[in-house]
Amino acid sequence: MRKLTREEKFMRVAIRAAKRGLKQGEVPIGAVVVYEDKVVSSGYNRRAKLQLASAHAEMMAIDRACKKFGSWRLPEGCELYVTLEPCPMCMGASLNARVDKVYFGAKEQKGRSLTSELAASNLLNHKTEVVSGVLEEECSALLTSFFVEMRKKQKEEKERQKKQDENFSQREI
Repeated sequence: MRKLTREEKFMRVAIRAAKRGLKQGEVPIGAVVVYEDKVVSSGYNRRAKLQLASAHAEMMAIDRACKKFGSWRLPEGCELYVTLEPCPMCMGASLNARVDKVYFGAKEQKGRSLTSELAASNLLNHKTEVVSGVLEEECSALLTSFFVEMRKKQKEEKERQKKQDENFSQREI
């Protein structure tokens, strides 16, 4: 078995965070902030539990790192590892917090994330390097299996509700 690269090692930590979210019924996306080769914070999606649109894995990890460093501006050299390509909100937070590099695993399938475009725009007088495809297959498989299972449960619930409605209608006759 080959040795994991540095990037794969930290992405594995993000995958573990995603699996913590999965256990809580969240979309399995995980993120970690790394500084000087150490994980300083992690996060996973918590939108369903917290009912907050901004409770994305990246936002949780970045917010925790900012608190740890006592500043909204992270120290030079901070990196963000996330299992799914960041959305525009999360990429904006990465730029605002001055994350130097963003590594992600799975590509956002609908192509609406604008990750590279936002990183290249230099809107905040800060450059963030973006590296895609770190453990992409593993990150993608985690998300795909979650959505397959979710659709299966939704279909079963719909069929159960239909049978219940039919039984109710027959009783009224």
